[in-house]
Amino acid sequence: MQNIEEVYKQHSNTVYKYLFCLTGKEDVAEELTQETFVIAVKKIYQFKGNCKISVWLCQIAKHLWYKELKKSKKHKSISIEDLTEEIEETQTTEDIVCKNEEKLALFKNMQKLEGQAREVMYLRMIGNLNFIEIGEILGKTPNWARVTFYRAKQKIKEVIENGEKKQM
Repeated sequence: MQNIEEVYKQHSNTVYKYLFCLTGKEDVAEELTQETFVIAVKKIYQFKGNCKISVWLCQIAKHLWYKELKKSKKHKSISIEDLTEEIEETQTTEDIVCKNEEKLALFKNMQKLEGQAREVMYLRMIGNLNFIEIGEILGKTPNWARVTFYRAKQKIKEVIENGEKKQM
């Protein structure tokens, strides 16, 4: 077993990205990342080594997030303002409004997806994780993650296209 300091250096960023995808808030993700490693130190004897340590840590992180949700008793969706990139000065106001509307529509449609499909979309698009990492975090294969992402993307595309047809 590696030194806990080495484990923290190697995996804290992955755990943080995962928690940020779940919470949508930097401060909450940072706090839960720290709590994850505190619990990992206390429960290291339970780690059997039958999966990667990053997967085990993300499972702890996920359970902490669920515990946090139960405490607050309300699930807030990720705010679009927290996720948008800085806007270039050369863009017109019309461009800015259009892009924000498109992002808002995308995230609204992502919220309509089933739990794991939505989670895969967030991990891929916001967390910038590859399909191998997503599969490990969710306890599935990389191929499952890839197919789930593709199907979710297609479902969102269909909803957007059908919405545009209804407006015409």
